[in-house]
Amino acid sequence: MAEEEEGLGSALIAELYRPPALLPIAQLKDALLYAIETFPVTVIVGETGSGKTTQIPQFLYKAGWTNDGSQIAVTQPRRIAATSVSARVAEELGCQLGQEVGYSIRFEDVTSDKTKIKFLTDGLLLREMLVDPLLKRYSVIMVDEAHERSLSSDILLSLLKKVLRARSDLRVVISSATLDAEKFLEFFAPDEDQNVGGKFKADYGTIVSIEGRTHSVDIFYLPSPINNYVEKAVDTAMSIHTSEADGDILIFATGREEIDDIIDMIADRIVDLGPDAKRLQPLPLYAGLPTEQQMYVFQKADEGTRKLIVSTNIAEASVTIDGIIYVIDTGYVKLRAYDPALGIERLNVVPVSKASATQRAGRAGRTRPGKCYRLYTESAFDRLEDATFPEIQRSNLAPVVLQLMNLGIQNIVRFDFLDSPPSKLVVRALDLLFSLGAVDAYGRLTKPLGTRMAELPLEPMLARAVLNAQSFNCLSEMLTIAAMMTLQGNAFVAHDGNQKLVDRARRKFAVKEGDHITLYNVYQSFTNSAVGKQSSQWCRDNNLNYKAMLKAVSVRKQLRNYLDRMGIQENTLAGSDAIRVGGMEMAERVQRCLTTGFFAQAARMKTDGSFVPVGGDTVMWAHPSSLFFHRKVDWVIYHEIQETKGKIYIRDLTSVEMDWLTEYAPEYYKVKQR
Repeated sequence: MAEEEEGLGSALIAELYRPPALLPIAQLKDALLYAIETFPVTVIVGETGSGKTTQIPQFLYKAGWTNDGSQIAVTQPRRIAATSVSARVAEELGCQLGQEVGYSIRFEDVTSDKTKIKFLTDGLLLREMLVDPLLKRYSVIMVDEAHERSLSSDILLSLLKKVLRARSDLRVVISSATLDAEKFLEFFAPDEDQNVGGKFKADYGTIVSIEGRTHSVDIFYLPSPINNYVEKAVDTAMSIHTSEADGDILIFATGREEIDDIIDMIADRIVDLGPDAKRLQPLPLYAGLPTEQQMYVFQKADEGTRKLIVSTNIAEASVTIDGIIYVIDTGYVKLRAYDPALGIERLNVVPVSKASATQRAGRAGRTRPGKCYRLYTESAFDRLEDATFPEIQRSNLAPVVLQLMNLGIQNIVRFDFLDSPPSKLVVRALDLLFSLGAVDAYGRLTKPLGTRMAELPLEPMLARAVLNAQSFNCLSEMLTIAAMMTLQGNAFVAHDGNQKLVDRARRKFAVKEGDHITLYNVYQSFTNSAVGKQSSQWCRDNNLNYKAMLKAVSVRKQLRNYLDRMGIQENTLAGSDAIRVGGMEMAERVQRCLTTGFFAQAARMKTDGSFVPVGGDTVMWAHPSSLFFHRKVDWVIYHEIQETKGKIYIRDLTSVEMDWLTEYAPEYYKVKQR
């Protein structure tokens, strides 16, 4: 598998590679190194594509910032960026990925004792602080794409501010594509009269601007609003393809379903072009896409072929794709918004901000003058918000609050946030953590349960269920289920685009208790030496994603190691066979165990097949991937909730008894029973 990845990495690099001397950042090398040497905090402002992510770590490495055995960390808001950029930097330095240059993302560590430049997600660096609060192994920490204001990067910046007060030798580099630079600098600087590490406010930090070598981009607006931007995007793409000069096209869509719709519509239209027309190659790009499919996006198209990339806002800043000349901006983005009153995390499709629209247009002017088609009016652009609302102000904060408490930060309300979250989000997070037993009535982390929940790299509800599994004698089964849940619905795959085959394959493993135990059966069959034998052909025959299944095996092993370190031993006798419909005893143990973690996400089915949560009136539906999409059930707990096209879906359902809810969460349901 390592060889396969290496091959993919090399193919990607050949396409991405551009002589570093040609990048705009090359002229600023000395000024940058001077700024980083002189100031604890350096904020770098530069367009995506100016070379900051790939070149600055190399400048620092070559200037000796790792000579004392320390490392340079470069954080990314997305996994895809951490993996693709590290591969490119390894190639530029002429080393094998995982040696001097490596990456670390959740459940995947490609680093070694030799690693000097480490790319990692900002969430993972937060986890490293549990073991090493002052991050002593690093001489420089670069927080890349900080303007995206992801939840983890905002928390990381707050914690780095504390670390800098204790470590005058540490250097923090913040890179941002928009003009948030002053805000970041102001946040880190000490008060006027404070002296931190021998430095006052004026000499604590500096801003370095990189002029991106971008070409002019002509921007076109619609004369009047439209109803269906998906159809308009397809029409615009086909119009560009048939009437404009060579150059690849990038369409910004809101999510995977929309991307698939656009690609299907484009495929239908390509057929009408005729045999002599120039070829058009539509390619998707989103976070959950398998690595090998992501690579196609970066590779140069064949002669006589134009690439059409349909992407989420990943292509806005996290990755740079050369060859894009035409950008079609639908004007929308899918943002997570947590409703603390209902406990629902919604993925809402909302208009982009002006900053995002500008970023999107900039993708077209990388290699030569380009064009950006905004599928909205100029007056609509004028009404857009200036910048995207920070994630910390619209997220479920339970995982973050748990992490902060485990780092010793007890008073969350007084924590120094870059932008403070609304109090109702903090209260909801503390309520949930209290009901899960992770914090006590005084808002302190409980020991050992709360600490263990924080240390497991799982969301709090799933962590609680896994930690309870031993008392239900189903630890082996719960480890497998937890590993399968980290795949985020990517276990089954339509190899030939045939969804009916996927549904048929899912039925082979299905049990009446629901989706979690069905996924357990999938894993057991895959790893059974007499059945799946961990073979790719078996996965293909059963419409399973082979790489995802191998990932689940690796994740399960890592979770077991976490529990071993906590002194919780897996019972090796348990879990040797798949849980069949008849084997009620073990199935019920798993159902009860899941209830102890997910009691806050319980719902009852109504006669029309919809679900309503306890004590609420929100109408929810089983996701089409769920066993209960067509089956009757009374009560369920669900793993995830999402809103698509105005309909609320719940995913990964398991049937439970109402009595179990009151048995395992009496405090939580006491209010609702009055």
